[in-house]
Amino acid sequence: MSSRADVVNVPKGAINLRIEPKVRQLIDDAAAMLGKTRTEFMIESAHRQAIEVLLDQRLFELDPDRFGDFVGALDRPPPPGPRLRALMRRTPAWRS
Repeated sequence: MSSRADVVNVPKGAINLRIEPKVRQLIDDAAAMLGKTRTEFMIESAHRQAIEVLLDQRLFELDPDRFGDFVGALDRPPPPGPRLRALMRRTPAWRS
């Protein structure tokens, strides 16, 4: 796991966005209400949304019949191949 010092020393990149004036103003107003800069607001919002999207792909509910099928599939995993091994070595986005 990375320490805070590791994160601070990582060089930052840039993302350039084309945005309509009304949307930009809305973002600026919301950021100002929270006492944040536009950049802080957009990064925090995008980060939060990215985590939510990724978690939505990992957390799900099943009815009792489908749950039994799911557990059965877990009990019969496919043999590990190179893609599965690579996936299991990845650090989840919410931990980086």
